[in-house]
Amino acid sequence: MQRFSQEWREWLDRNGARLMLFARQQTRCEADAEDVLQAALVRTWKIHRGAPDQQVVSLAYTNIRRCAIDLGRSNGRRKRREEESVLERGELVAWFELPEDDTSRALQVALSKVPEKFREVITLKIWGDLTFDQIGKTLDISPNTAASRYRYGMEALRKSLEGEKVGTGS
Repeated sequence: MQRFSQEWREWLDRNGARLMLFARQQTRCEADAEDVLQAALVRTWKIHRGAPDQQVVSLAYTNIRRCAIDLGRSNGRRKRREEESVLERGELVAWFELPEDDTSRALQVALSKVPEKFREVITLKIWGDLTFDQIGKTLDISPNTAASRYRYGMEALRKSLEGEKVGTGS
């Protein structure tokens, strides 16, 4: 049992930052992202009790997405019950822990302009290091759809970045 817990710790050390990035993208604030990630990791561990392998990463992304959907539904129900409360406005949470320079800001702004269905595929492909097959399973789409969303998303990101560069006078 001790060996498994050490393997899970090492697995989390290797994959935790990428999983958190995806959780941030799926939620509206840092606290929700942390809660979603924790719930997803517990689900993942309960399903896959053995030593973690590459399939566990894909399962973890799937569980993050599902936990974020569950959280969104729960929040929606609570908002309907509490109609008199004012909607909370929080600070925009940066998806990336990047240095605060013009390039990083331009990347964050450009990526925020890319439609969500493309943005999540880009995140899973580049920062999640998943294959299109794994992305397809995570998002419940075909691998071909994942690949085309990646291509369209990268093109939209490229155009958005060009617009930022032109708009800044650089």
